[in-house]
Amino acid sequence: MHTSESSRASEGKGVGLGLALVSALAFGGSGVAAKPLIEAGLDPLHVVWLRVAGAALVMLPLAVRHRALLRSRPALLAGFGLLGVAGVQAFYFASISRIPVGVALLVEYLAPALVLGWVRFVQRRPVTRAAALGVVLAVGGLECVVEVWSGLSFDALGLLLALGAACCQVGYFVLSDQGSDSGEVPDPLGVIAYGLLVGTAVLTVVARPWTMDFSVLAQRADMNGTPVAAGLLLGWIVLIATVLAYVTGVVSVRRLSPAIAGVVACLEAVVATVLAWVLLGEHLSAPQIVGGAVVLLGAFIAQSSTPAKGSVEPVATGGAESRLSARENAP
Repeated sequence: MHTSESSRASEGKGVGLGLALVSALAFGGSGVAAKPLIEAGLDPLHVVWLRVAGAALVMLPLAVRHRALLRSRPALLAGFGLLGVAGVQAFYFASISRIPVGVALLVEYLAPALVLGWVRFVQRRPVTRAAALGVVLAVGGLECVVEVWSGLSFDALGLLLALGAACCQVGYFVLSDQGSDSGEVPDPLGVIAYGLLVGTAVLTVVARPWTMDFSVLAQRADMNGTPVAAGLLLGWIVLIATVLAYVTGVVSVRRLSPAIAGVVACLEAVVATVLAWVLLGEHLSAPQIVGGAVVLLGAFIAQSSTPAKGSVEPVATGGAESRLSARENAP
C-alpha cells in the first residue's frame, strides 16, 4: 500500500513538472508572437486587448461556473484583472515595442525582489539574509542585462515600462496576500476567468479597440525576414500563450512544491530569450546572458525567502506559495 501511494505521488509530481514546463514554454512565447504584430502596425494596447478579450471569451464558461466569486472575492477579482492582467500585459507589450523581449521579461523578474522591499519597508516585517542576497543578486544581474556601464544601451522608456509590469505584479502579489486572511483559497481558474473579464473591460476603455486597424490581422507579419500570418500569431497568443499557459500553470502549482514550481517558472524568461534570439534575431551579449542568469537566481531566492504573513521571525521559505500561484497566473 505504501509503495502504491508513493508511486502515485511520484507520478503526480512528474505530471506537475511536465505541466509546469508546458506553462513556461507557452508563457515564454507570448512576446515573440506579439512583437511582429506590433511592428506590422498594431498598437501594443490593441494587441493586449485582443489577447485578453480572446482568452476571456474562451474561459467564459469557467466564469459562469465560479460566479460565486463575484460575491465572496470581488476585491481580489478586480485587483487581478486590473494589475495581474491589464497592467502587467499592457506594460510588458509596450516595453517590447521598444526593447528586446528577453530584456523586458528579465526586468519584470524584479517583482519578487520588489515584494521583499514592500515586506521590509512598508509592512516592517523582518526578512532573511537569503532574501536580501536574492535582492542584491537580482539588481546586480539586471545591471549586466541593461549594460549599465554603457550608459544604458537600451531605450530608457522601454525599461521603465518593463519596470511598470514588475510593479503591477507586486500589486497583485500584495493583494493576493491580503485576500488570504479567511483561510479559504478561491479556485484559481475562476480567478483567472474573472480577471480576464475585468482586464477586458479595463482595456476596452483604455485601448479603444474600435480605432484598431483590423486589416492588419488579415495580412502577414514579418518575423525576422519570414512572413507569418498575423491571424496565426494572434491565435498562438490567445490559445497557447494565455489560455493553455494559465491552466497548465495553475494545475502544476497544485502538484508541485513552491520551490520546484518556482525554478520551472523561471524558465519562462529563458524560453522567451532563446525564442527571441532564434525567431526575432534579438541577440544578447555574454555579459547580458550571465546577468540574466543572476537575475533569475536572485528572483528565485527572493521569492522563496519571503516570510509568511503573520510570522514574527524571519523564515527561509514561508509564504512563497501564494506569490508563486500569482506569478503563474500573471503573464
